[in-house]
Amino acid sequence: MPDIRALSAEEARAAIADLADVLADCVAGGASVGFMQPYGPDDAEPYWRDVADAVGAGVSLLLVAELEGRIVGTVQVGSAQMPNQPHRGDLKKLLVHRSARGRGVARLLMEAAEREAAKHGKTLLVLDTATGSDAEAIYPRLGWQRVGVIPDYALWPQGGYCDTTLFYKRLA
Repeated sequence: MPDIRALSAEEARAAIADLADVLADCVAGGASVGFMQPYGPDDAEPYWRDVADAVGAGVSLLLVAELEGRIVGTVQVGSAQMPNQPHRGDLKKLLVHRSARGRGVARLLMEAAEREAAKHGKTLLVLDTATGSDAEAIYPRLGWQRVGVIPDYALWPQGGYCDTTLFYKRLA
């Protein structure tokens, strides 16, 4: 069973190499998460430095899943919203290393992200994901409501347009 925990900014900085490995693996596997192939761990490190800074500034929560002392998954909740949206958070970058898939890591990360967001006063979470991706199927099973699809929203990491499906979830 993976261990799920939130990281401080300092812990995030110390984990950059592991986080970069997870992100690079997901992009290599075709995940449309904002980056284009070829994309390796070195390419991912600046992204994770920015995430660690956001955690330090209190505008993002970063959770990780660890198996046998190794980070195999991660998710973020962005909490820096406009003044009229203090109740809303953006779920970002649910990533699970391909070697750890099928073990419930995504579900555990999502459940922990929802709990942490609620602790920080969030009552509504939103996310977007690539339409037709394996990730898209996860969210309805976890109680997320599908809003709709935006065509040609992004590119697949290997090229070609990618539609995006929007979801939301109210937190108890």
